[in-house]
Amino acid sequence: MYQNYTIGQTEFVLNYNYDLPQNHVARLISAFVDSIPQEVLLEESVAATGRPASHPAIMLKILLFTYSRQTYSGRKIEMMLDESLPMRWLAHDYTYSYHTINNFRSSQHASNLIKRAFVYFTMALTDHGLIQNDAVFIDGTKVEADANKYSFTWRRAVEKYHAKLREKTSKIYEELVEKRVVQEMAPELVTSAEGMKTMEQELGEQITKLDEEIEQEPKIIKGGSVRKRRRRFLKKLRHQLSNDLIPRAQKYEHAEDIFQGRNSYSKTDHDATFMCMKEDPMMNRELKPGYNLQIATHKQFVLDYGLFSNPTDTRTLVPFLKQFHALGFFKHIVADAGYGSEYNYTTILDQFEKQPIIPYTTYQKEQKRKFKNDPTNSQNWQYNAEDDYYIDHLGVRFSFYRYSEQIDKYGFKRDFKIYRADKHQPSAQLDKLTKTPGGRQRYMKVNPTWNYYKAKVKATLSSDEGKAIYRRRKFDVEPVFGHMKRDFGIRRTHLRGQRAVENDIGLALMTLNITKLGQLINRWRANFINNRKSGLQFLIKAKIIVRILMLEGQKLIVNSQPLSFSSLNITHKPKLSKVSLVANPDSAEDSLVIE
Repeated sequence: MYQNYTIGQTEFVLNYNYDLPQNHVARLISAFVDSIPQEVLLEESVAATGRPASHPAIMLKILLFTYSRQTYSGRKIEMMLDESLPMRWLAHDYTYSYHTINNFRSSQHASNLIKRAFVYFTMALTDHGLIQNDAVFIDGTKVEADANKYSFTWRRAVEKYHAKLREKTSKIYEELVEKRVVQEMAPELVTSAEGMKTMEQELGEQITKLDEEIEQEPKIIKGGSVRKRRRRFLKKLRHQLSNDLIPRAQKYEHAEDIFQGRNSYSKTDHDATFMCMKEDPMMNRELKPGYNLQIATHKQFVLDYGLFSNPTDTRTLVPFLKQFHALGFFKHIVADAGYGSEYNYTTILDQFEKQPIIPYTTYQKEQKRKFKNDPTNSQNWQYNAEDDYYIDHLGVRFSFYRYSEQIDKYGFKRDFKIYRADKHQPSAQLDKLTKTPGGRQRYMKVNPTWNYYKAKVKATLSSDEGKAIYRRRKFDVEPVFGHMKRDFGIRRTHLRGQRAVENDIGLALMTLNITKLGQLINRWRANFINNRKSGLQFLIKAKIIVRILMLEGQKLIVNSQPLSFSSLNITHKPKLSKVSLVANPDSAEDSLVIE
């Protein structure tokens, strides 16, 4: 027996209301977006006339759902609005073009909204008891940009050729001033594109003046016309300025404005910087345009993120912590050895007043027996604190000589103590060992501040609490990148530009959070139902489950009393011996019994 199949006959179409399962991720996305206040969702100034603007809540819902389905193309998102039932449920049967979708997720309003969404998600986790105040875990990864990997521009090359152009322009300027063609200008203006345009205009005025004078000359002049030779010379220089020097100067100045302290950028995506990626199939450390993504996690939930053009993690930690909204929730900041530096330790301890659990680069090396038994290592030399001198493995004494300071290119100052080998040693043989092969006096530099931080970090990582917290880093922050790159397929960005890429990554990370929370809810629900007879012994789990079930619209009765949202604000811890979910014989709803 087959289904009824008719062709060319009149059909009567009925529209049915559609709904989603209670545990569908679209419901969780809708509940989360609706929990954000309207004054945060809506822009402050919106046009009062014309076609009504798309509501940001609906746009955010459909983007989060499409990202959960690994769909990132604007045209495919537009198609899903017509073909996908959850998308139609989230969008309330509204349809949007891919232009509207792409414009929204690249806008400044979307950037502010996504950042605020992470704040409210963190607050929700805190309210449900899913955040402890012990530690936050920070790590970074490289994400390849949506740009041509051969469209590179290097700062060193631009500076090299720009310097040659300035030198060539200066010679032309000196020659024109000597011949009284152009007026004198400021030295910094001569080699700029604006100064070259000024010279070109003055050359044009001189050529026009010569044209008028040449018209008054006789046609035949013995020995040739001096004005015509001068005009040919000036036309040649004006052609060189207009067709070669000025365009090159504008190109170099534009490139220097784009660099903003970076060493490279891509012509396809000016905000992308060339850096080494995790994936290197040719094993030749090929540089590709990309971004440095930094995230802060707790229990594999991403609490905040940041996108940087700096390829090294050392200089991104402090800027990321300054923008981290939930820094006050935690006592310890945990990261790998790539973040260990004197500047980071100083800022975390003094400015943020947190405890860093961050090993420095040589921490693992210093724990080995070979390093501790190496006599040539200055850290193993004998030190006399009373007289402040060192004795190396050869017996040469190094006495304190003077203080010194160094300021790096970022403006951070480091203080050093310099110890120089004494000229007069106990023996003549040791006197010879005080000299370098070049005949200079040997010396050594010691950074007391850096040694203090290293000792502090060693003590923290050697303690039981420090070991337990640092051990959690491997299964807290690292799996997030694995889920993002493997499960969501985000190894390369889908948009171009710093703001658009940051929004794209933020949507993906928020979708990852909601998906993980949904899986956690389903697991808790299954455990709760499977343990009806035995009950749950912890108030926090009962509190979480009650809130989640209420969030999804399921009605419960607690101790024969209807449960409302106001009853969820438990300010004290009652004596709890048993929590169970039992069937209510008077109705089809279950009852949550707390004894």
